[in-house]
Amino acid sequence: MSLKRTASPISAPRILLVDDNRPGLSARCAVLRELGYSTTGVESPGQAIEAFSASTQMGEPFELVITDYKMPGHTGVDLISQIRSISATVPVILVSGFVDALGLTEGNTGADVVIMKSANEVTHLVRAVNRHLSGAVRRKGPKPAAPATKGRRAAGAA
Repeated sequence: MSLKRTASPISAPRILLVDDNRPGLSARCAVLRELGYSTTGVESPGQAIEAFSASTQMGEPFELVITDYKMPGHTGVDLISQIRSISATVPVILVSGFVDALGLTEGNTGADVVIMKSANEVTHLVRAVNRHLSGAVRRKGPKPAAPATKGRRAAGAA
């Protein structure tokens, strides 16, 4: 498992980032680390579940998950469903280059926020992360798992 954790102050909120695109993963980790967050980056949904489960069992759960949509073997929506089965209240941000083309929304993905990869991605991502981790967004209960999306894959979707 290629687990890349970047240390920040001990009290820093812990964020798990998942993306099979190493440059994108590294860039998001760097931006969030600069803002004082503790980041762990992994390159597959399997690694993400492993890291998320282990951190929860150790009593050091991640406070936010950021995932890409299209990855080998599984989508970000599949990952969100698995994350929700472990912790129904952890906020999840889904990032994709095909939000509009695939009709990805908070309602059909199970994510708390869906962000389009674009020139404004970093601004939207930082705003969403800060909002969810500052306590501005209070969870009223478990976020329902998204409906299964098997068979609904688009070629070239990210």
